[in-house]
Amino acid sequence: MLVSIVTPSYNQARFLERTIRSVLEQDYPRIEYIIVDGGSTDGSLEIIQQYADRLAWWVSEHDRGQTDAINKGFGRAKGEILAWLNSDDTYEPGAIAEAVAYFQAQSDVGLVYGDANFIDESGRVTGRFPAAQTDYARLRRGYVHIPQQAAFFRADLWRQVGPLDPSFYFAMDYDLWVRLAGVAPVRYHPRLWANFRLHAHGKTYVADDRCWPEMLRVHFRDGGSWFSPITVKYLIRKAIGPLWRYRLKWRMRTSG
Repeated sequence: MLVSIVTPSYNQARFLERTIRSVLEQDYPRIEYIIVDGGSTDGSLEIIQQYADRLAWWVSEHDRGQTDAINKGFGRAKGEILAWLNSDDTYEPGAIAEAVAYFQAQSDVGLVYGDANFIDESGRVTGRFPAAQTDYARLRRGYVHIPQQAAFFRADLWRQVGPLDPSFYFAMDYDLWVRLAGVAPVRYHPRLWANFRLHAHGKTYVADDRCWPEMLRVHFRDGGSWFSPITVKYLIRKAIGPLWRYRLKWRMRTSG
């Protein structure tokens, strides 16, 4: 099975090479790697060019942001299995081979995801993403539990329910998980597959307050009401948001 990995990137030279190497050093032989850069000016282009002969396709040009870049990459992809890995995250060794083996053993599964560590700017592990089994009904209630960095899905389902909605800045992955789960089973495979980097310039830190409102857009679009667990979770998260961001800032400061 050919696996297509897309990395969207913009001015992430500090982390980009570690991301690239984590894909290219996988032990699975059939990987199509695509990098879509948004016209970086920080040295990213020079890093990409070092690995150009090992990439299926790459481009560096102005785009409309991360979601647009991912869609552009998947538009070029030829793989049976798809995933995207952001330019500050990394795969663990053996992750792609294990994901492919799972799909081969479970022909009905449309999306499989593993575990992901939280890491800091230097790559030190600071925690573990709270991955757990979820499904369409639980996703609709706001129980996501899918680390995007450790998620893989079938290309035929992407063609059925994609592309990513470019109007989403933060929750485009949640929107996709809901749509995928609506047509095929999603499964949690408790194996460590990826690392999710938290840093001062990352979207999780600077724009987290945009996530839950976007998730509510998905909820209401699909017929949800205000009397739902996801709306309660939104109100709670809105109330504790300043504390959560303070704790995240403290964790990044103390891990440096």
